[in-house]
Amino acid sequence: MVVSAKNLNKRYSSGTEAIRGISFDIKKGEIYGFLGPNGAGKSTLIKMISCYFPATSGDLTVLGLNPNRKASTIKRCLGIMPQDNNLDPDLTVFENLYLYANYFNIPRKKRLERIDELLTLVGLEHKRNARVTQISGGQQRRVVLARSIINDPKILILDEPSAGLDPHSRQVVWSIIRDLNAKGRTVILTTHYMKEAEELCHRIAFVDAGKIVALDTPEGHLAANNATDLEDVYLKTMGSSLEE
Repeated sequence: MVVSAKNLNKRYSSGTEAIRGISFDIKKGEIYGFLGPNGAGKSTLIKMISCYFPATSGDLTVLGLNPNRKASTIKRCLGIMPQDNNLDPDLTVFENLYLYANYFNIPRKKRLERIDELLTLVGLEHKRNARVTQISGGQQRRVVLARSIINDPKILILDEPSAGLDPHSRQVVWSIIRDLNAKGRTVILTTHYMKEAEELCHRIAFVDAGKIVALDTPEGHLAANNATDLEDVYLKTMGSSLEE
């Protein structure tokens, strides 16, 4: 398994239990989605996998390694696409990617080749020398995605990858994610957009109050709830917490 968690718990110093006894396994080459309301624990879970938060108790391995002992090794194998387009507005598209590649000590020649490859992948080679402020929000999102895979990661972590995108830009991002997955990358994503989860994910874990309350394939979720779409499944699964 690429990621494995057993009875994982996270309690903050304030006493808040963000994660409560979660267990799951993510397979190599899988697109695995975490869905749930705000405050359900999705972000905490992602940050634990990304080696930013240590577990309070339980077992977690990423690529067979313990995040508490091998965080730097794990981080070099991860690509993380945050929810915000946190690019440097004073730099060009190329400069943003070039600067980020520094963190992974990618040699200059390989770095230039990699940037050319990624700009072609996300369809922005014509925006190479444009400042971030001169391109659209959808194009910025594609730059963030390109930046997240500049180190050729084994695991790609996407936090709301198509948040705020128009339908065309969303389809472009989805196509890129599918292509990356087809090339063998494991993808973990969080999303509030049910159609995104249904289109992309091989399995979906519904998270609520720090626990996984349902886990299945999109088709399995639909069948188990006698539903026609994942939004219906979500409302049935999260009904009590939404009412609160």
